[in-house]
Amino acid sequence: MSYVGPDFDPPGPRRSRRGPMTVALAALVPGALVGWLVWQAVGDSGGGGSTSARSTASAGAPGSSSAAPGSSSAARTPTASGTDDGKPPSSTLSGPATPAASDLPAAAGPLKGKVVVIDPGHNPGNFQHSADINRKVNIGTNWKECDTTGTSTNAGYSEARFTLDVARRLRTLLQQEGATVKLTQDGDRSWGPCVDERARIGNSAHADAVVSIHADGSAAGNRGFHVILPASVHSGAADTRAIVAPSRDLGERIAGNFVRDTGSAPSNYVGGGTGLDVRSDLGGLNLSTVPKVFIECGNMRDGKDAALLTSGGWRQKAARGISEGIVSFLRG
Repeated sequence: MSYVGPDFDPPGPRRSRRGPMTVALAALVPGALVGWLVWQAVGDSGGGGSTSARSTASAGAPGSSSAAPGSSSAARTPTASGTDDGKPPSSTLSGPATPAASDLPAAAGPLKGKVVVIDPGHNPGNFQHSADINRKVNIGTNWKECDTTGTSTNAGYSEARFTLDVARRLRTLLQQEGATVKLTQDGDRSWGPCVDERARIGNSAHADAVVSIHADGSAAGNRGFHVILPASVHSGAADTRAIVAPSRDLGERIAGNFVRDTGSAPSNYVGGGTGLDVRSDLGGLNLSTVPKVFIECGNMRDGKDAALLTSGGWRQKAARGISEGIVSFLRG
């Protein structure tokens, strides 16, 4: 996601990592080494380690960049929940919605009785509803815009279309494990929802875990994924104190499995190589009363990351990595 707008302002000064970070490092090191070997195999130049100014881009531009997956991880068989041809998925921006897969009975499995909410960042139709998404909403600590358009690749594949495709793939994988899965939006509304409503959906569902899916809009050369964890916030309507520890556990498990399944390395520009970042400025986290994290799956403005993000095969691997992290968290 582009860090401009409601949940996407530039992060403040980095907090020093405390004791729990050692757990994250221990969990990530084995997989990260494998990830870096794959990363080097596809010719990564490394890039600088400093955070650059974020770019704001409209998510409404048509088109996509089709590319073969850039990872040597074992190939996964895509499910029918999303396209696998390297092209952006189609989405319904208005009109009657087809029956949501989340409304179907969950399969028997180890996650039977567990509820997972998946939050596909932004909405493909947001760019057509600027007045709606620019109105201010209360995020607990202050007021911010309802939502943003998100970012896109240089070829026009939008973050909103990416997040929806990965969310659908992830839903299928989790349902196969027996979980009840709800999406905050499934291409069944013309814009939004606002960030405060996204948080309420997870809270109202009494979700055991919530994951918000995004892709970054940083400078070329900035590569890799990172998982955003909630900081301890107790101000106004925001009180994350009860979810900080379980959210960190969820985020660390997702990060470790994401490295293993996608072959991607932790971000070289956020998180100091851990693949983890703690933030207190995101309404979607501040208003959550259940364990929740964000994942930035890659940088859409870097050509090499974009080649991965626009690959249906890689998106399936991304969904699997996230799914396996959630399953690990819920099974304890």
